[in-house]
Amino acid sequence: MHCPYCGSIVKEEETYCITCGKKLPTDIHLRSKKEKSFIKLWGIPILTFVLVLLSSSLFHTFLNAQEEDAKHFYELGEKSLLAEDYRAAKDYFSKAIDQKSNFTQAQMALEFINKSGAIKEYLQKAENELKDKNFQASLSLLHEAEELLKNYDGKPATNLVNKIDSYRNTVKIEQLKSLLSEFPSIDELKALLWEADAIKTEEAQEITETIREQIIDYAYTKASEMLSDKQFGDAQFIVEDGLKYAPNSEKLLSLKTTVEKEKVSFEITQEQRIQQAIDSAEEEREKNENDAIKLVSVKLENDKQGNLVVKGEVKSVGTVPISSVLVEYALMTKDKEFLKNNVYVYPDTLYPNENGKFEFTHFDIDKNVKKMNIRVKKITWYTNY
Repeated sequence: MHCPYCGSIVKEEETYCITCGKKLPTDIHLRSKKEKSFIKLWGIPILTFVLVLLSSSLFHTFLNAQEEDAKHFYELGEKSLLAEDYRAAKDYFSKAIDQKSNFTQAQMALEFINKSGAIKEYLQKAENELKDKNFQASLSLLHEAEELLKNYDGKPATNLVNKIDSYRNTVKIEQLKSLLSEFPSIDELKALLWEADAIKTEEAQEITETIREQIIDYAYTKASEMLSDKQFGDAQFIVEDGLKYAPNSEKLLSLKTTVEKEKVSFEITQEQRIQQAIDSAEEEREKNENDAIKLVSVKLENDKQGNLVVKGEVKSVGTVPISSVLVEYALMTKDKEFLKNNVYVYPDTLYPNENGKFEFTHFDIDKNVKKMNIRVKKITWYTNY
């Protein structure tokens, strides 16, 4: 026999169960057997476990259904976002979050859509500033718009970045056009060239080439002027500076070659002229030292007292003043010398192309001049340099 409450074995004469302490039924037949007490003992817990397991399974199935719905809405939102249908994308991502509150990707996507709306406002403001030619203000707004995307990646973010970059290029091109219309200096043109070259659009490249041609023309003109003035160093510097901005310019490369050739030719000519000047100076020195005096005339005559008088004239044919001109002559009879003498020319200093005279009276000779001849043997002088 068993206790109907805990299933323990009891005796017929026992009134209380020694295990659970409960009063046993007086009717012996009510004292259940072990198998029946087991059912009573574990039936309820087993049933409870089954119910819990079933509920858990149903809840898990429900969660899976929500997960699938959230994923489906998220995928639809992604497609709408790629198509730039932000309104539909926002609706789908919101539904995905409703299905799964901790759906991080959907939350980030929704945040991205909200920021894309702010970016559109920045772009509109930038466009308004561009219309008013407030280029720097427009560029600042574009920079702020780009900052909103710095923590995002993926194609939608890339599309927005590309759109901002494209509009930034538009602003920069308009700014370049405005600056070029103000006839900038050559130094300003050089700075603008790099700015234009950094913009990778077809229109910007056309502007770049226009600026480059202006720099080439300026460098060519200025270098040609320097070349005409034989300022080879300045001409070379201008050409090389121009080639920094137009390294493939045939015009400047050709002029560079011309400058180099003209410089060499000029230097050779200068050396030749210097040598010619040295040679000419040497020739001149030799002439002034050896051939600076030309004998114009010399004659013999008798004065009133019958004395023999020597008279003559010389001319300076040198290029510098000469002084102390001394004439050495010989008196001859029948081609035989019988007397030598020296006489100084007056004035003492003769300048180029100036004439001087000399005269000497031989008081001890009273011969008739018709019987004598005179020969000038040598003339000496000093050069004043």
